[in-house]
Amino acid sequence: MALIEGCKHSLDIHIPADAVSAEIEKVVEKVRAKAHIQGFRPGKAPASIIRSKFMSDIRQEALENLVPVYLEKECEKENLRVISRPNVKNLHFHEGEAVHFKAEFEVAPEIELKDVRGLRVTYAEPAVADSDIDERLSAIQESRAQFVNVDPRPAQDGDHCLVTLESVSGIEGEPMKQEDINIEIGGKDTFPEFSAALREAVPGDVREAEITYPADYAAERLAGKTVKFRITLNQLRLRELPEINDDFAKDLGDFQSLDEVREEIRKSIFREREHSAQTQAKNDLVDRIVEMHEFPVPETYIDNQIENTVETQLRSMQAQGVDVSKIKLDWAKLREAQLERATKDVKASMLLGKIATTENLHATQEEVDAEVQRIARQQREPVAATRMKLEKEGRINNIVNRIITEKTLNFLFEQAVKEAPAAAE
Repeated sequence: MALIEGCKHSLDIHIPADAVSAEIEKVVEKVRAKAHIQGFRPGKAPASIIRSKFMSDIRQEALENLVPVYLEKECEKENLRVISRPNVKNLHFHEGEAVHFKAEFEVAPEIELKDVRGLRVTYAEPAVADSDIDERLSAIQESRAQFVNVDPRPAQDGDHCLVTLESVSGIEGEPMKQEDINIEIGGKDTFPEFSAALREAVPGDVREAEITYPADYAAERLAGKTVKFRITLNQLRLRELPEINDDFAKDLGDFQSLDEVREEIRKSIFREREHSAQTQAKNDLVDRIVEMHEFPVPETYIDNQIENTVETQLRSMQAQGVDVSKIKLDWAKLREAQLERATKDVKASMLLGKIATTENLHATQEEVDAEVQRIARQQREPVAATRMKLEKEGRINNIVNRIITEKTLNFLFEQAVKEAPAAAE
């Protein structure tokens, strides 16, 4: 065995002449049983004729049968865990002689795990202030606001106007017309020109406004254009917020008082901040562990990681309506751009796997079942159908690996020494 570099190894393989001859005879008999030779029934043609007509194919099939077997034997003898498709080179094959060839491949590296318990990490229990709860309550209050009609009067700031918008100029093609559009006079998301046009208007009035849209405006038809609109005011409304009290709390669900709602909000904000803080701490721990360990990372794993990343990005773009078939990918540039990140991610994944094995962290059947049930609820389909689909797509293993990874990260966090963040100067 020879180490080329990194995780790349090579083996010189020898297949004895008698094994080669025996395999060729087996293939000859297989071909003779099916071959249609003029003047002979299938299976009755002499072996010499079969050899003369099909020897090239026979040799090829014999090699395809023998090479993997002897390569596997040699790898087992050398205790190598091959992780890439072997590249066969320098093949020597002459009838009646032994076969010699060189196989190059990548093997999984040996990882000598250092002590990962007791690593130091910056972390502090999150705090939730009354002002945080007030802000969340206000957001809930805003979401439950109702519109009430206003008797006809001149429109003023704060009014919500139901209008009909018609483009007069500035848009190519068919004019744009939209009915029952809500415009808040003076609102932070309202173009000032709309607010200026509608102030002092009464229902039935028709006003005009000219709007210059930014180049990155979401609606492509309007982006970067200066459009003149005719605005017909149909109705005036006011947006009323419910009063925050015990009755408001009861309307939100199974609550008897506003204090109960505030406590539930406090717990919710705490869980959100705790999850965010712990995720950051776990990421920092993984970065630290990656820095602690030096070992070669297989090119095969890196390429797979980059391919998976690109596929995920393409699926996301496709879901947003992009025709990905028109995208021309330059693999060499992609690989160069993502090599550092992919190498670090693969290294982290390998280390987490090694820690999980060392600490005997695994996914139980109950945990896998619970995740399948969660996915079924999310997709609103029977659990059995979800499980069948996941098994068919080979995604059960993904669930198992995700559970093990989460357990490993939790283990690292629990074993770490938490240090409070440095006080801001």
